[in-house]
Amino acid sequence: MWLWLALLSAILLGFYDIAKKKALSKNGPLEVLLAATAISTLLLSPCFFIYSGPWEHHLMLIGKAVLVSASWVSGMIALKLLPITTVSTLKASRPFIVLLLSILIYGERLSALQYLGVALALVAVVLITRTGKSGDRAADRRGYIAIAISILTGVASALYDKHIMASMEPLFVQSRTNLYITAILAVWVAARWLRSRQPRTAVCDSGDSTHRSAPGLLFRPDWWLPVTALLITGADMAYFFALGQEGSLLSVISIMRRASVIVTFVFGVIIFKEKKLGGKFAALGFLVAALVCLMLG
Repeated sequence: MWLWLALLSAILLGFYDIAKKKALSKNGPLEVLLAATAISTLLLSPCFFIYSGPWEHHLMLIGKAVLVSASWVSGMIALKLLPITTVSTLKASRPFIVLLLSILIYGERLSALQYLGVALALVAVVLITRTGKSGDRAADRRGYIAIAISILTGVASALYDKHIMASMEPLFVQSRTNLYITAILAVWVAARWLRSRQPRTAVCDSGDSTHRSAPGLLFRPDWWLPVTALLITGADMAYFFALGQEGSLLSVISIMRRASVIVTFVFGVIIFKEKKLGGKFAALGFLVAALVCLMLG
């Protein structure tokens, strides 16, 4: 059952990435994340009255919320700067890093076929970084730094999940983590909004005279925001329930969830009309081959 839940989570994650990309056309990364997590928290609010835990569990989930917030914000920044096919394919390398760290931290062992899968995934990452450039070197550099931060914090969060799910209910973890992420993002957005209200001066065309620049609108209503919230709520719910089932394997679930790249890649081509896909198709092929090797292994 947990494999099917992982597959469902992957499909929903793929459409979530598409919805995020659409939502970013009207709002900034922080605003999209704040709105999506706030709506998701509202959807999960009945769980606050059903599930509870000691303060130690809440502290652990606050730590998880910090990791997830860092991963999401940096991932959204990368999505703003790089093509969606580039970001989604690079993010697909995350479970392979989880696998390698599982060997070091949890003492897991891979078969020869699984090691081949890791090697194929690394080839895919090299290919995608060569074919995913936008032409703006500064934007590319910032985008790749952002996606690297997103991947590393996402890996830390996934490894942490294996630890916390041993003693907590899935809906307790999801609802409280969403609440704490919403609080973190709200503080972040509020601080940025306060900075934007500080008077700034700009030089006029007529000479050295200056004028005060007005702060811009930080948020615009968009129906893609509730769609994004619904998709991530469903994807995370399937993930936590899969991880909480007896006999489930974090490494396999992480790999299964990265099958979302197929959804984002296909719709990235159809909806966003992205170009220069030859190398990306090759990278996707290597990732699919890596997935098969790891599953069979």
